[in-house]
Amino acid sequence: MEVVAGIILFTTFFLLLIFGAPIAIAIILSSVITFLAALPFDVAILTSAQRMVTGIDNFTMLAIPLFVLSGIIMNNGGIAFRLVNFAKLLVGKLPGSLAHTNVVGNMLFGAIAGSSVASAAAMGRIMTPMQTAKGYKRTYSAAVNIASAPTGLIIPPSSVLIVYSLVSGGTSVAALFMAGYIPGILWGIAVMIVAYFMAKKENYPVSNLPSLRDALYIVWSAIPSLLLIVIVIGGIVGGIFTATEGAAVAVLYSVLLSMIYKGLKIKDIPSIFKETIEITGMILFLITASALFSLVMSYMGLPEAISKSLLSITDNQIGIILIMLLIMILVGTFMDITPAVLIFTPIFLPVATSFGMDPVHFGMIVCFALCIGNMTPPVGSALFVGCSVANVKIEEVIKTLLPYFAAVIVVLILVAFIPQLSLFLPNLFGL
Repeated sequence: MEVVAGIILFTTFFLLLIFGAPIAIAIILSSVITFLAALPFDVAILTSAQRMVTGIDNFTMLAIPLFVLSGIIMNNGGIAFRLVNFAKLLVGKLPGSLAHTNVVGNMLFGAIAGSSVASAAAMGRIMTPMQTAKGYKRTYSAAVNIASAPTGLIIPPSSVLIVYSLVSGGTSVAALFMAGYIPGILWGIAVMIVAYFMAKKENYPVSNLPSLRDALYIVWSAIPSLLLIVIVIGGIVGGIFTATEGAAVAVLYSVLLSMIYKGLKIKDIPSIFKETIEITGMILFLITASALFSLVMSYMGLPEAISKSLLSITDNQIGIILIMLLIMILVGTFMDITPAVLIFTPIFLPVATSFGMDPVHFGMIVCFALCIGNMTPPVGSALFVGCSVANVKIEEVIKTLLPYFAAVIVVLILVAFIPQLSLFLPNLFGL
């Protein structure tokens, strides 16, 4: 029965994708068709509808629209320029310093906005003209921006980690947030190492450091923006508020900060809410569809069957992890990260836990591997946005992106096989 159900489920799912159906629709239809093969019509339809409703009936789910709203307000509130100046202060003496500024800026702004697309757009618009004026190739500038933009999906607060928490059966959001720091920073460092050697080869210039007075002013002006991370993550980890309450605090703080910076205008509010509703609606529709998908797989016994199949290939833990990494990297190239997390977590998590892997560690592996797809065709959102703001063609950037892709893969392997890279901070804070 498991084999037949698996064939029906995945065949209909991929056929619908091939024929151009939206991912959420493909998930729902393939799930319902599989249910109809095993249950009476009325039971299958009623069960599917109930699961789709209960799939998003969760208090933690409120954190997603609130974090999305906070990120959009920050993106419109004049935050990016202050973070760029702060980043330039940190890495201004490195060869190709503007590229390193872009990377650090993406890590900081991405952590605040929680979006690789917002980071790639904001940093690209600021950094590309500056780099072009200093003689940097546009393909180099675009590649650095694209390769570092996904760090904002790993470094908290991140809605992707919240989605993983929900679909994995309630893995601690606070633990996942703390687990994201070291892998996310290592991703950024890997990009900076590649950018450093490319800059040395092209003899790109080093920025002049500001005076002590200007440096102090830059730090002072960036502190309020950086405090958002401290307040939200500190409050969640310290048990002062939940992830959802932390997201509400983030919205309030971002509104106040944007008003102080005079970057938020009354006329912008309708468009901010409209963008928030569109993004949230898309995410929640994917989550409710994937909740049905997970129920079908669980009812048909597919996770256990897939687990047995993988273990039958090899009982070597290293081999199994490498197989899962390869599958997730390939999936990430053609599927957006949210539905990929929702679909593949229930499949691979039982396999990972069967040989003792911590769910927090596995969550970092899943999110990290799937985030790589943000910088690759055919659906890499950071790739498309980064090329657009730099005004370069995708095919021109791909060759320059390859060394960054290789460096990030190396970091992924380190994260996968050195659990303490993910678990050190959660364990340190007793999470």
